[in-house]
Amino acid sequence: MRRGIRGITATALVAGLALAATACGGGDSGSGGDSGGELSGTVTFWDTSNDAEKATYRKLAEGFQQEHPKVHVKYVNVPFGDANAKFKNAAGGNSGAPDVMRTEVAWVADFANLGYLAPLDGTPALDKTDDYLPQAVGSTEFKGKTYAAPQVIDTLGLFYNKKLLKDAGVEVPKTFDELAEAAKKIKAKTGATALYLRGDDPYWFLPYLYGEGGDMVNARDKVVEIDDGAGVKAFKTIKNLVDSKAAVTDATDGQENQLKALKDGTVAMAVDGPWDIEGARAGKAFKDKKNLGVAPVPGGSTAQGSPQGGWNLSVYAGSKNLQASYAFVKYMSSAKVQQQTNEKLSLLPTRKSVYEVPAVKSNEMVQFFKPAVDGAVQRPWIAEGNSLFEPVKVQMNKVLTGAASPEQAAKATGDAYRKLLKDYK
Repeated sequence: MRRGIRGITATALVAGLALAATACGGGDSGSGGDSGGELSGTVTFWDTSNDAEKATYRKLAEGFQQEHPKVHVKYVNVPFGDANAKFKNAAGGNSGAPDVMRTEVAWVADFANLGYLAPLDGTPALDKTDDYLPQAVGSTEFKGKTYAAPQVIDTLGLFYNKKLLKDAGVEVPKTFDELAEAAKKIKAKTGATALYLRGDDPYWFLPYLYGEGGDMVNARDKVVEIDDGAGVKAFKTIKNLVDSKAAVTDATDGQENQLKALKDGTVAMAVDGPWDIEGARAGKAFKDKKNLGVAPVPGGSTAQGSPQGGWNLSVYAGSKNLQASYAFVKYMSSAKVQQQTNEKLSLLPTRKSVYEVPAVKSNEMVQFFKPAVDGAVQRPWIAEGNSLFEPVKVQMNKVLTGAASPEQAAKATGDAYRKLLKDYK
């Protein structure tokens, strides 16, 4: 997962149109398919990568054409914040949906539940599946079928400016309490704020929740958990960090504002993921690339944890060129392409074999983030999983602006969950 969380609701009308989309097809792929044993036609690929990544992904995607000269890859970069809703509108309206989409891990169950994704079991898309990291597979499955191929896995870490922390005479904080204490020295000796806190995106709330031993829901027992004591403490933590000026936040544009603050050196630390490594290193604060440090996200009062995120590759059920689409997914999730992605962008592969490649094994960001991924907290891979974030986003804003207390925010989030998840206690 990365960047913002928007476009996460589906209307009943869209859901009702899913079967029509599946049956009739959509997009503008042309006939194509497998002609005389050779793939042909067009594969439209929606890539949701960011500005620092998209040139690499475009080049990799177009490399598929070298292996299949009669297939044209139509590359389209779709901003992450718009991609979920845009895909649902296109798939539900049976017009303009891509053949293949780079799908955030929390979207797969949602899209599959609506009937928008083609099952990949038994197709060429799933190649050497025993090579995938076990934790990367969970988000690709829904109700006994596989609807995606794992392509990138990630989690959150604490990015920090080594020079600022050294100048302030502080160690990398292991808890948010330590961070709040270190903030005073950082401000006094460097003028920088200790932390940029993503108040605009509920995904970034999860480390605070996990740090108190909590979770959003228990999907196995169908119990809402976010409104318990851990949820209250998590809301209190973000409020206290901002009120004490240990952290600066913004209700909007947190992705760009956080990255700019980190690159400019106006903040010493930020909770971020592998997708922003290259973006951060492009800033003046990291002209010396070794100045960027990465550590585990600070813990709370009882635990430490970050959510498992990442990206999968899914095929639209209404594609007019399924065979070429399956082959494209196989190519883009292959060990070869994952190695190239890591070498160019430092993103983490989902294939075990790639981690044995010397160039990947020696990558300093892999050395941190692979153990972090191994210990990341699995999210509930349920159809409503992505929709669990919007109530948190609303209440985060209320807490940070003083419109609601942490207790009120936790209760309101729990109430919203029980309306969304009808059979949860």
